Amino acid sequence: MIETRIPVQPKPKIQKVEVYWHTVTYTTIAIYVVILLAVILGGTFFIFPEKSGNLVKRITAALTKPGNTGVSATARQVRFVNLDGKVQVKKVDSVQWANADYQLSLDKGDQIRTDTDGVARIAFADGTTYTVKGETLVTVEENAVASDQATRVGMHIQAGQVDLATPTWDNPGSKADISFENALASLRENSRAEVRSDPTTQQQQFTVNVGSAEMNRGGQHLDVGPFERVTFPTGGTIKTEQVLAPPTLIAPLNLTPIIVADPKRDPIHFAWKEISTAKGYVLQISKSSFFNKILVERHTSETAMDVTGLDPGEYYWKVRAVDAKDAMSDLSDPYKFTLVTQGKQEDMFLEIDGTELHGNLVEVTGKTEPGATLIINGEKVADLRSDGTFHYFTPAMTPGSQTIVITGQNRRGGTAIKRVSIVIP
Repeated sequence: MIETRIPVQPKPKIQKVEVYWHTVTYTTIAIYVVILLAVILGGTFFIFPEKSGNLVKRITAALTKPGNTGVSATARQVRFVNLDGKVQVKKVDSVQWANADYQLSLDKGDQIRTDTDGVARIAFADGTTYTVKGETLVTVEENAVASDQATRVGMHIQAGQVDLATPTWDNPGSKADISFENALASLRENSRAEVRSDPTTQQQQFTVNVGSAEMNRGGQHLDVGPFERVTFPTGGTIKTEQVLAPPTLIAPLNLTPIIVADPKRDPIHFAWKEISTAKGYVLQISKSSFFNKILVERHTSETAMDVTGLDPGEYYWKVRAVDAKDAMSDLSDPYKFTLVTQGKQEDMFLEIDGTELHGNLVEVTGKTEPGATLIINGEKVADLRSDGTFHYFTPAMTPGSQTIVITGQNRRGGTAIKRVSIVIP
């Protein structure tokens, strides 16, 4: 037998292969893309400057159009718009009390307290204001504000008195709350009310002055109308009653500058509408919008009165009605006026450069004489520079047509008044 052997083939020789690579990160790719886009955009702008500028403006307008991106963090802030006397704040993440100032923004859970002479007005982004009266302790309880849905803001009062007012809201169903003891009151739009909570007497009081509200306490629900008051002791039964309405003020109109030759001798005329059930009225004048210091208090059975002896400056005035049983109404909403002495030179330099809208705030810029005094809508302009230029931001203004009144007086006694019409969207 013959044995056949199959020759074994030699293994193929494997050649050595070397592979090289370079790692490129996502950050590097992003940087190259940004550089490439910048080069393309820069070239386009250089070649077609007018078309490119218009495109950029349209994109910017679209991005900044109200409602496109919601409400910014700045617009949602809660801030002090008026401070008088001693007012302190304890932030939610702090154990110490600090003095309140206009630059301080408030957050949910922050506490505010006032001394006997302290008063603070707090504004929420939806236009609701809470005025914290003297010897009061409150907490910011809610601040849900968005551009495309109902808003809800609120505060809790542990002790003292709080007045609150609501504007016209853009979104139906919005509410402004005030809680006290175990009750919760919710104001509707264009309403004003006041709450008093006295832990010493354990008496609670809620009064609607304008508009309407709803109040819930335990399982009880109440609709509260204008000039209706709800009272109850802590843990006790609710009682409702009608209260006397305050008069409507006529003159001087709110934020009116009054220029007279001699403020001490020239009479200032005050007038208000008649209340049919009132037998008399009480006129009060103060230098403070909070009326924590009364300069003038006069009683009369008429609906008008002249007052003399006032120095030049800013004043607020209110009137309350008194009925046959000597029951008094709440004070009317305060009106503000500015008393200015007319100098020998009636005119002074005052120029308004322009106005700019920032939401429902208005920035007013202009120039006047160095050292002059300026008052805009009853508020003194603090940012008046040495060269006479000024910048002023109004408080939040209600939507619609508004008039901004700028009153000036220079060192020589000259005066000037400018009026600017503006529309708040």
